[in-house]
Amino acid sequence: MGRYVTRRLLIAIPTLLVISFIMYAILAISPIDPLSQFGNDPRVPPAARENIRIALGLDQPWPIRYVKWLLAALRGDFGVSFMSHSSVSTLIWQRLPNTLAVVGVAYIVGIVVALPIGLISAVRRNTLTDHAVSTLAYVGFSVPTFFTGLILIIIFSVKLHWLPFLYDSNLKVTDLSSLLSQFRQSIMPIVVLGLFDAAVLTRYVRAEMLEHLPMDYVRTARAKGLAERAVVIRHALRNSLIPVVTLIALGVPTVFGGAIVTEQIFHVPGIGELLVRSIGDGDTPVVAAIVLIFAALVVLFNLLADVLYAVLDPRIKYT
Repeated sequence: MGRYVTRRLLIAIPTLLVISFIMYAILAISPIDPLSQFGNDPRVPPAARENIRIALGLDQPWPIRYVKWLLAALRGDFGVSFMSHSSVSTLIWQRLPNTLAVVGVAYIVGIVVALPIGLISAVRRNTLTDHAVSTLAYVGFSVPTFFTGLILIIIFSVKLHWLPFLYDSNLKVTDLSSLLSQFRQSIMPIVVLGLFDAAVLTRYVRAEMLEHLPMDYVRTARAKGLAERAVVIRHALRNSLIPVVTLIALGVPTVFGGAIVTEQIFHVPGIGELLVRSIGDGDTPVVAAIVLIFAALVVLFNLLADVLYAVLDPRIKYT
């Protein structure tokens, strides 16, 4: 197992280098000019714009800028934002708590809801419960999150005035009142994302359970006199989770990337919103840092999923 993990990590290094190079090249040759806001301002003379361009290193060829950025990134320095002139690492750390508080919690809620519901739906196949769960799951992942978000805003914010539809990032949790305020403003985005994640995972769990329940090893476990709960959870569910683990593990990096659409709807100042704005502004250091971190998380959680395979199924051996 140790040699397998080491080999995968060594393979990940050139993979991330290629990803970073392609990503930086696309940003560099795109027609978006990060200094276009100054070009539209007649109060900024051409000489000042040129000095700003030189100070940001934009006068150099993009391959040279990429090498400098990569060497700095290897030291943990992702540079300075073209727009805010703040450290890119600082910008990401400022947005990360908001993303984790909404997208991260919603992802956990989706997993916690999907596993038991998918299991119950499979065990009670072709019953009213199964049909109801399947219908809700199909609706859940068929309806886009922006539509669900707008419906919740209209009902609970505009009509009932129960929940705020704008996320207040300046809110600090210091007492019970502020904790309740934080909870109220997080309910709708968490529900939107949590229901979508739960709908997708429920279908996977149900399908895998239906595939394993009729198998010989499940019938053998029943023949040995094991309780039905033990047969379903300890045997059928454990083997059914192997492909589901892949889906869950690959979904974890998206928590860091943020839910771009949902963050835009509820004005959550998360990493997804930062990424969209930075792409529009041509803020290469911010976009490059977020994409590189996201790619590293994808590689890491792919490896974690492979390791969990061996934990869930002792027959799987890595050399």
